[in-house]
Amino acid sequence: MPKPPPALPGMPVADIDTPALILDLDAFERNLARMAEAVRGTGVALRPHAKSHKCAEIARRQIALGAVGVCAQKVSEAEALVDDGVEDVLIANEVVGAAKLARLAALAKRARGSVCVENAAAVAPVLAAGHAGGIELEVLVEIDVGQHRCGIEPGEPAAALARVIGESPNLRFGGLQAYHGSAQHYRSVAERRAAIAAAAGMAHATKALIESRGIPCPKITGAGTGTFPFEIESGVYNEIQPGSYVFMDADYNRNQRDEGDSPRHPRFEQSLFVLTTVMSTPTADRAVVDAGLKAHSVDSGMPRVDGRTGIEFVKASDEHGVLAIERGVKGPVLGEKLKLIPGHCDPTVNLWEVIVCARAGVVEALWPVSARGAVW
Repeated sequence: MPKPPPALPGMPVADIDTPALILDLDAFERNLARMAEAVRGTGVALRPHAKSHKCAEIARRQIALGAVGVCAQKVSEAEALVDDGVEDVLIANEVVGAAKLARLAALAKRARGSVCVENAAAVAPVLAAGHAGGIELEVLVEIDVGQHRCGIEPGEPAAALARVIGESPNLRFGGLQAYHGSAQHYRSVAERRAAIAAAAGMAHATKALIESRGIPCPKITGAGTGTFPFEIESGVYNEIQPGSYVFMDADYNRNQRDEGDSPRHPRFEQSLFVLTTVMSTPTADRAVVDAGLKAHSVDSGMPRVDGRTGIEFVKASDEHGVLAIERGVKGPVLGEKLKLIPGHCDPTVNLWEVIVCARAGVVEALWPVSARGAVW
C-alpha cells in the first residue's frame, strides 16, 4: 500500500508532516545559477555528481543550465537516472563483477556512459562486457591524487594502464579521473588550494607521459564543491564534478571560505533541510524532535538547528533527536517545527523517497529521489 506523502503542492510549509526533507527552491536555483556562471567562459565542462541528490529532476535542471551530463557512483544509480531521461552519465568509480558489467553495457546502449578502472586486471572483464553488448565503452583511468582510496599511482603505472585500454577493442581511453575527495573538507582555503595544486601536478605529468607515447588523453576530470575553483584555475582539468553545491550541509559550511563572493569563487547557500517537530519538552534544558538516525546521516557530525542560537542537536537515536538548550535560552515549545541543516547531505538524501520543494512558504512540488537506495 503506497505511503501518503508528507505534503502536497499548494500546502503551507507550516502544514508539512514531519519529518520531511525540504528544499528551498529560491536558494537552490541561485546555487545552480552560480555554478553555471562559475564555469562560463573557462573552457571547463561541468559534470555535477548526482550522488549528492540522486534526483533526475535536479540532473535535468543542471543539464538545462549547461552541464554536459552527470556523474554517478554505482550502476544502479546511473540506471535510475537514465530511466528518468538523463542521457550522459560517467560512473566515476570502478565497476567489478559480471552482473554489474553486463548492466553497464546494456546501459551504454541507451545513453552515453563512461566508467573508471585502476587496475589492468579489471580491463579484460570490461572488454568482455563491451564485446558481449556489441558496444564500445569509454574508460577513464582513475589515479590517486591524494585521497588514498581508489586509483592507480600517477605517472608510469597510469600510462601503462592507458595503453592497455587503448589497445583493447571495444574500449576507448577517455582520459583521467583525478578526484581528491579528502581535500573537499580541508578547512582552510590554503590547505585546499595546496592539495589541488599537488593533484593537478600529478594529473598534468601523467597526461604528458601518456601523450608522449602517442595516446590522446582528452579529458582530466575531478573536483568537488570544496575545491572546484582551484581545479579550474589549474589549467589542467577540463571537466569538474561538484555535487553538494546544490544543497550544502553543516560539514561544508564549516569550511573557511574565500574572501568576497566573485563569480569564479561563488558562495553557495544552504537550501536543503530536514523539517522536524518538537515531540517532547521534558526539561528546561532539553527537547526532543521526531528526526533521528533514519531522517539524516550523522557520519559528518550532528545536524545544526537552523536559525536558533543556544539550541544544539546533541544526540540521535532511530526516531529521536535530542536538543540541548543553553541556560537562559527560551527553548522550543511542544509541536513547534524546526529546520535542521544535515551534517552530510549525500547520505541524508538517500534516506528519503521525495524532496518537498517550497518557495515563499508554500509547497511547490514533490521531486522523487530517483536513485534512492541505488547502491549496487
